[in-house]
Amino acid sequence: MTELKPLEWLKHAITHPFEGFEDMRWKKAGSLKIAFFIVFLLFISQIAEERLYGFQFYISYDKIFNIVPFIMKSVVIFAAWTIGNRAVCTFLDGEGTLRNICIYSAYAFVPYIAQSFINTLLSHILIRDEFVFMEAIRITGVCWTIMLLFSAVKAVHQYSFKQTIFAAIFTVAAMLIMLFLLVLFMSLIQQIYLFISTVYMEISYRLRS
Repeated sequence: MTELKPLEWLKHAITHPFEGFEDMRWKKAGSLKIAFFIVFLLFISQIAEERLYGFQFYISYDKIFNIVPFIMKSVVIFAAWTIGNRAVCTFLDGEGTLRNICIYSAYAFVPYIAQSFINTLLSHILIRDEFVFMEAIRITGVCWTIMLLFSAVKAVHQYSFKQTIFAAIFTVAAMLIMLFLLVLFMSLIQQIYLFISTVYMEISYRLRS
C-alpha cells in the first residue's frame, strides 16, 4: 500500500472496516490530533442532538444549559473506554498502546458522529411521517461504529475474533466500574464542599453576632 496522508488514513479506516485498522497498524499510521478533534466533534454532536433537534422530533424542557452532562456523555465515556480497554488488555496480553487505542477508537466513532449531525439537519427538513429515514440513518451509523470499534480492538491488540469479544465485554465492565467510582468521588467532593461551606457560614455568622 502506498503512503497515505493522515486524513486519507482516516477515510481508509472508515471505508475498509475489516482491513483498514490492520493497514494502519502495519504502517504505524494515525494522528492523535485528528483523534482529539473527532472526540471534540463527538462532544458537539451530543449538544446538537439535545439542543438543536427539530421541535417535531424532540423538545428540550431544560431552560438552563448545562455543559457537564454533554462532557460526561462524550469525553468522559470515550476516556473510560480508552483507559478501560488498555487496562483490561494489559492482562489479556494485548499489544496495543494507549495512544493507538485512543486513535483507532476515535476513528471508529466517525460514522456515529456523522449520523448525529445528519439527523439533526434532517429534523428541520423532514416531517414526522418521514422519521423512518432518520431512524435508518441512526441505526446504520451506530452499527457501523460498533463494527469499526470491534475491528479496531482486534487490530490494535492482534486478537482473534473470540479474544476481541472477551476484551470488549471486559472493557465495558471496566468502564462501568470506573464511572461508578467517578460518581462516588464527585459525591464525596460535593459533601466536602457542603461541609466546608456550612462551617464557613457558621463561623461568619458567629463573628457578626
